[in-house]
Amino acid sequence: MTDPDDAPRLRRIADYQFGRGAGSALFAGELRVERSSSGRPTQVHAPEGRLVSLGADGRFTLGLSGGRRLLEALDAPTVRVVVGDESEPFVREGKNAFAKFVRETDPTVRPGDEVCVVHREGALLAVGRAELPADAMLEFETGMAVKTREGAGD
Repeated sequence: MTDPDDAPRLRRIADYQFGRGAGSALFAGELRVERSSSGRPTQVHAPEGRLVSLGADGRFTLGLSGGRRLLEALDAPTVRVVVGDESEPFVREGKNAFAKFVRETDPTVRPGDEVCVVHREGALLAVGRAELPADAMLEFETGMAVKTREGAGD
């Protein structure tokens, strides 16, 4: 990171938002920080791609690279929404994940939380924003569970 004051602050935000250990996982190694005209960090990139964007509300939105780092560092089911074979190709393409196809989820997920949509075998399919609480994702037969921001593609 270019500013040594960025790392501790960004790690604290990530640990608060995603759980202990998330900050160390997300902000390790070589990083590039993009800033707004006021100097506030807006995006953090690693060589493999965008990790996170920092919104004006002080919360992160995940990039695929950030999702991969979180999945490696945090024990299941943290930050995960698990779908089966039926929706895997659609979610991978960037389409939304619907409650009907959710098989498991982090029980602490609330609407508005950033989550990783994973296949039942563990592969990251997409990152996005939860639209329903965890219990509703598992109980509902209709409705969008996760608004996908970025699909993993092929």
